[in-house]
Amino acid sequence: MSESNSVNLLHIGVCTSDLSRSVKFYTEALGFTHEREVGEIGAPFDQLIELPGTTLKAHHVSLGGLRLELIGFDQVVGSDERCPMNRLGFTHITLTVDDIDAVCERITQYGGQVLSHTRIDSPYGPIVFCTDPDGLRVELMQPPTQS
Repeated sequence: MSESNSVNLLHIGVCTSDLSRSVKFYTEALGFTHEREVGEIGAPFDQLIELPGTTLKAHHVSLGGLRLELIGFDQVVGSDERCPMNRLGFTHITLTVDDIDAVCERITQYGGQVLSHTRIDSPYGPIVFCTDPDGLRVELMQPPTQS
């Protein structure tokens, strides 16, 4: 008898303070594709997320093989301050871009922040950290052009 141990990534969940703003940021500033609105979710998922009686709304957006589930609650906890890179847990997503300056402009236009002091020129091309409107780090990398 064959035993399957297949594990595949479905999505990464991101709690947002303003769901529609985050959908707009990821689709219009970063080029994600809006896949679907999940709608309002309550029981039995309130047990799964350990928030009894809570409902949430969600949208799925994707880019390449990455799918984010952007989640909106009536009340969120925490701060929109970006976490230090050496804090345990999820630290950032990295995206390659054709024009780092143009993407940085869109990030600012759609409520994110460009951390200009982090910009470096590396053997992999220019790299800079930015944040989404809720402080989640987004690393942009512009690979060198091949000639």
